[in-house]
Amino acid sequence: MSEAEEKKILIVGGGFGGIKASLELAEDERFRVTLLSDKPNFRYYPNLFQTATGGRAVESSIPLKSIFAEESVELATGQADKLDRKSKTIHTVDGKIHHYDILILALGVITNYFGIKGLEEYAYGIKSLEEAERLKAHLHQQLTDEHEPDLNYVIIGGGPTGIELAGQLPQYMRHIMKKHGIRNRSIHIDLVEAAPSLVPRLPKDAQKAIAKQLRRLGIKLYLGQTVQAETADALMVNNRPISSHTVIWTAGVTNNPFFKINDFVLTDHGKVVVNESLQAESDIYVLGDNANTQYSGMAQTALYDAIFVAHNIKRTASGEKLQPYQPKEPISVIPAGPHWSAVVYGKIRLYGWLGWVLREAANFVAFRDIEPWWKAGAQWMTEFGNEESCPVCMAASINQSKKIL
Repeated sequence: MSEAEEKKILIVGGGFGGIKASLELAEDERFRVTLLSDKPNFRYYPNLFQTATGGRAVESSIPLKSIFAEESVELATGQADKLDRKSKTIHTVDGKIHHYDILILALGVITNYFGIKGLEEYAYGIKSLEEAERLKAHLHQQLTDEHEPDLNYVIIGGGPTGIELAGQLPQYMRHIMKKHGIRNRSIHIDLVEAAPSLVPRLPKDAQKAIAKQLRRLGIKLYLGQTVQAETADALMVNNRPISSHTVIWTAGVTNNPFFKINDFVLTDHGKVVVNESLQAESDIYVLGDNANTQYSGMAQTALYDAIFVAHNIKRTASGEKLQPYQPKEPISVIPAGPHWSAVVYGKIRLYGWLGWVLREAANFVAFRDIEPWWKAGAQWMTEFGNEESCPVCMAASINQSKKIL
């Protein structure tokens, strides 16, 4: 097939959905695939909590050039801004124009502070590599400046991200406090959730098991509590201040504003209305976090959607009938402390060390979904290293090595 006959597939979004759809369609010479992403790296969100608590930056960030090194996918960097349906183009914030015959939108979500006063100004986050590194630097700088831990470390959000961070933070704080020469100081970590239970989408028995594990680690749970405001020194929760200079917001996200700005049909929750082929309009597919599907918001769903859409595009090119979308229940794997994870799939429940083993296996599978096995293996191994830029901790590690030698 000549280049003129190739269909231009423009995929917007460098997350799981966009990458997987690009890989699936790049195999077919009938298509010319362009992936447009606002960043040059793939952000592996499941590991950002580890990067924020002493893990390496590379374990939660992979260059797109590395993923597509051997694939016939054109990579473009830019933030999608305007959709021109008549000319079938996407315009980016920096003024570039990208043409398409078929458009796939997998833009992911953005942070939502729900208009709570002071949060955007004072709270930390871990929804990007930059945010994770900023939080880690703050934890160290505070120990350097004050020579003691914060009065309270407050995590807002009882979803997977909040639970993962809360479970990892006690051990990490004890570790770096020792490096800073701070001993015998208690650490107070609070987890605040507006709903009456953790992870509302999980069955109640799994919610209770995770809550029990967090309490065992010394985490104080504030369930059914409303965050009202944050100042430089405290968080106001149900009209009561919690003193803290370390408030971490993991609670709210909302759909990418691109869809509202460009007049897509949205649900009351801001998700894009799609048909049984995941089409929002003719030749425009929406998948993953952006689409109004049953399990939207999960990485496994984004991967599943990408494969489904890619296969349907191939069927269309072959003159075959489109297959209807059938939601697939994802497996929930939520770490809550060192070597402890909860695994929930249908009626199956696994907690503790075996759950943690399955979580590590799931990470390898996730990397394998977007990379050759040897690259996936190398990426998976990055999880087992540490990375600190704090001068005090680095000096302490050097002194410890000298003593051993």
